[in-house]
Amino acid sequence: MTFLNRYKTVRKRTEDICAPLETEDFVVQPVADVSPPKWHIGHTTWFFETFILKPNVNGYKEFNPDYNYVFNSYYETVGARVIRTDRGNLSRPTVKDIYQYRKYVDNAMIELLQSNYNEQLNELLELGVNHEEQHQELLLTDIKYILGNNPLFPAYADILNGISHPSSSAEYVAIEEGIYEIGFKGNGFCFDNELGRHRVYLPKYTIASRLVTNGEYLAFIEAGGYRDFKFWHAEGFDWVKNNSVCSPMYWHFVDGQWLHYSYQGLKPVELNDTLNHISFYEASAFAAWKGKRLPTEFEWEAAADKIQWGSRWEWTESAYLPYPGFTKAPGAIGEYNGKFMVNQKVLRGASEVTSPGHSRITYRNFFHPHLRWQYTGIRLAQ
Repeated sequence: MTFLNRYKTVRKRTEDICAPLETEDFVVQPVADVSPPKWHIGHTTWFFETFILKPNVNGYKEFNPDYNYVFNSYYETVGARVIRTDRGNLSRPTVKDIYQYRKYVDNAMIELLQSNYNEQLNELLELGVNHEEQHQELLLTDIKYILGNNPLFPAYADILNGISHPSSSAEYVAIEEGIYEIGFKGNGFCFDNELGRHRVYLPKYTIASRLVTNGEYLAFIEAGGYRDFKFWHAEGFDWVKNNSVCSPMYWHFVDGQWLHYSYQGLKPVELNDTLNHISFYEASAFAAWKGKRLPTEFEWEAAADKIQWGSRWEWTESAYLPYPGFTKAPGAIGEYNGKFMVNQKVLRGASEVTSPGHSRITYRNFFHPHLRWQYTGIRLAQ
C-alpha cells in the first residue's frame, strides 16, 4: 500500500470511530487521563501539519496559528500548550471547526503525497501514521470512559463487542533457561523504545498460555482479596482504600448480579470472558493471591510465539526503562518516548481496540500502575 492510500485509510478510520458520537460527546473530559474526542481529532491533525507540512511545503499557510497552543500535547520544543487537565474546557474551537481543520490538512497532505513526495519523508510519515493509530486506540478507550461514567450508561455502537473469549483452558508453558534476544530487528517500522536489541539471561520459568478470565478474578473478589493487605504493594493498598476500589473498572453490583459497562451499554459480566480494565496494583495482588507472579517484559517477549496474545494489554513486572544504547532523536520527535521512562510499568501485547496491523511482539506500551481505563489484563507466571 502506498503512503497516500495508507494515509487516507488511517485518517478515515479515526473519523469512523467518531461517527457514532453526538456533538456533546466530543467535548467531555471526566478525568485528566481521558482527552475529549475532538482534541484527539485536532491533535492528530496538528501532528501532520507541524512535523511534515510546515517544514517541507514551501509557502504552506497554517489553518490557524492558535491551534499550535490548543493541540500540542507535550512537545516542549514546539512551544506552549493548553495543560492536559484543561482540554475539556475548550468549547472553542468547535467540532465543526476542527473537522474543517482536518480537511484542510488532509488536502495539503494528499497534494504533497501525490505531487511533491520525497522519500526522505518516509520516516516522519510512518511515525505520523503510527501516532494516529495510537490515538485511535486512545479514542476508543476514552469514549468508553466518557460514556461508561454517564449515569445513563448509553451505548456507543455495535462495531465492537467488548468481549474476548479465551480459546482454551489455562495451561502453563515451560520456557527453558537461556540467553534470549530482546528488541526489534528488521526493516519495518518500530518506535524508538523498541530499539537497542540486546541479549538477556532468563532462568527457567513457566507462563500461562492465556489471560485471566472474569470468573477467575471474581473468585479473588469473593475471597476478600481487596480487603487483605498481604497480597498488595503498600502503595497499591493505599490506592484501594483511598479510592474505595472493590472490583475492576466498569463493574457494578446491581440487585445481586455483577454487570459491566460495554460499548452496547450495561451488560451482565460473562465469567468465561477475558478480564480487562485492571490496574497493575490489582494484577500484582491477584497474582500473589494465586501464589504466582506477573512475567517480566523479557519473559513475555521470549515466550510470545508460544502463548495467546493480542486481546488485552498485559501488565508486566518490568519498569519502563531504556534499552542499552537508547538515544533520543534530535528536536521535538526526540520527546516521543524517552521523556516518559520513569515511574511507569511496561505492558506488552495489544488489545481488541488496537488498530489493525499496529501490534507486534516487541511493542512496549507503558502506563502508571494505577491506570486501568485501557484494555488491560493479567497473565500469570511462576
